[in-house]
Amino acid sequence: MPRIDIDTVPQANSTGYPAPFDAAVQGRWHRRLGRHAGLTALGVSHVVLEPGAWSSQRHWHEGEDEFLVMLDGEAVLIEDEGETVLRPGDCVAWAAGVANGHHLVNRSTERCTFLCFSAGDRDTGGGYSDIDM
Repeated sequence: MPRIDIDTVPQANSTGYPAPFDAAVQGRWHRRLGRHAGLTALGVSHVVLEPGAWSSQRHWHEGEDEFLVMLDGEAVLIEDEGETVLRPGDCVAWAAGVANGHHLVNRSTERCTFLCFSAGDRDTGGGYSDIDM
């Protein structure tokens, strides 16, 4: 596979969240790098959070592992156990089936950027910790 020129991958801030749950992620911009590269078993997203934006609603996956690498800026990881500040080089992971609701919130005044990897069965669902969806 040749090098991916990230600037050629479409960037979007679409969401499947209904109102009012969509408002928190309006400042989230993502590029689906895995899909762009033709990957079928591994999801890879390049995500930019504007100040104040959330990565998602707090969630967990029944059949999908997630792994996140912070590239630049700073965000607060919010999980069932509490909050952790993430900075460049920090990595976090969530195993499939562990009901630990998580998301990132950019509480800083600058953008932050991270890569998020996922693998497994997306169709098995999961849950949301704070909302009924």
